[in-house]
Amino acid sequence: MRLLLFSVALVALGLAAGCGPPAGAAPVRTDQVNLPPSYQFDPAVIQVVAGTSVIWTNNDHFTHSVKVQDGPDHVIRPGEDVSIPFDKAGEYPYICTFHAQDMKGKVIVAAS
Repeated sequence: MRLLLFSVALVALGLAAGCGPPAGAAPVRTDQVNLPPSYQFDPAVIQVVAGTSVIWTNNDHFTHSVKVQDGPDHVIRPGEDVSIPFDKAGEYPYICTFHAQDMKGKVIVAAS
């Protein structure tokens, strides 16, 4: 019984670890985020300077979205992209509202 509980706990921990951007992941300096055929944002954590517009491109076979904090939900069909401007310094978490369990990311905006 203990072995079963231990196995279940390990599986749950593994699943939780796969959700969202990797903890402590170093941000990538780019204004482009790819949505490859894998239910993820790549890279998941990016850094830009204030005044930059970030472009998310859906290269997956499924429709996704990008919702930054309290902003609107931008639906992106396969082959489409969306551009979102970031004018103020700060950290802006975002999700795909269709696949929020797996698709999470963050834009870190530095002062210009």
